[in-house]
Amino acid sequence: MKGKIKKLLIVASFSLIPTFLIWLPFFLRVNPFWKIPLPQDGMAVIVANYDGPLYLVIAKTFYNPELIRWNFQFPLPIEYYSSHFPLFPLLIKLFAFLTSVTNLAGFPYSMLLVTLASGVLAVYFFNKLANDYLQDEKKALFLTFIFSIFPARWLIVRSVGSPEPLFIASLIASIYFFKRKKYLSAGIWGAVAQLAKPPAIILFFSYLLATKVRSIKKTWPIFLIPAALLVVFAIFGIQLKDFWAYFHSGDNIHLYFPPFQIFNYSAPWVGTFWLEEVIFVYLFGILGVFKLWQKKEFTLAYFTGLFFIISLFISHRDLIRYSLPIVPFLLIAFSETLVKKEFRIALLVIAIPIYLFSLAFISQNVMPISNWAPFL
Repeated sequence: MKGKIKKLLIVASFSLIPTFLIWLPFFLRVNPFWKIPLPQDGMAVIVANYDGPLYLVIAKTFYNPELIRWNFQFPLPIEYYSSHFPLFPLLIKLFAFLTSVTNLAGFPYSMLLVTLASGVLAVYFFNKLANDYLQDEKKALFLTFIFSIFPARWLIVRSVGSPEPLFIASLIASIYFFKRKKYLSAGIWGAVAQLAKPPAIILFFSYLLATKVRSIKKTWPIFLIPAALLVVFAIFGIQLKDFWAYFHSGDNIHLYFPPFQIFNYSAPWVGTFWLEEVIFVYLFGILGVFKLWQKKEFTLAYFTGLFFIISLFISHRDLIRYSLPIVPFLLIAFSETLVKKEFRIALLVIAIPIYLFSLAFISQNVMPISNWAPFL
């Protein structure tokens, strides 16, 4: 029992310590840091990072159009908020009471609390999945540490108000239980993922592929995933008077034909021709899918493969954030290389640019908010 608690504390520290180190220069109002100029607004910089304030709007209004119009001044159509699914803002509202009684600004710090807890959950389930795959506790623990800071975009979304940690934790948990043939748990966690982010429906289709030779009587809980999506659309139908509001939310889906439209520098969510690193994202993605297939990790391969194919149609500069859901499974695919001594040395070097990039990115990815009162 003591051993399990000790391991849990280690895994939790992998998630929490890097985030606290990211927060520290902002909390202390250090300027500059490593010659990088940082804003002097303290933790408000963290809270105001995209798209955290938009989820705060939903947490305060639950998609009520009148409340949004009268209390929040973002120049956005009401339908835009339907691209932000309800579970994360509901958890923010649930835990806002705890942060309020501790004299913290209720909703903003509740958002950070939910993000922190979700990050710990994601790292925890990744460790369990890595243990199953590697069958070596020390190697699995090191792979878990890699996952806690790499890539930098994953560290960033765990350090600001973001639904990605909750979404990715649920994905990993669902796939972990599916591989163990615990289909009810897999379906429940899949439904949680679907309530958090739209792309969870890809998990459902990957399970359909993986269950082609299995009895549907055993795997029926996977239908909880599309059922959860119907619940979300029903909420939109009630609150926004539009069951299909998500598809009317503007250019938030970012899927365009033909593929590779991300290299169209004139596209609204691209806006640059400095995109060579995207080629490496595609390269590691397809190599990872092949590796998972070769290792006969078919459930992981189906999900990663489907998600990767769809990512080829994404036209958005922040492709790495959109690809984060497959990162845990790519790390599993390349685990034999990642746990070697050579990569441990490499990690010591790249940890520095990961940290500096995270600080620079967070410092510049801030929504302009002049009046915080409606968010508190």
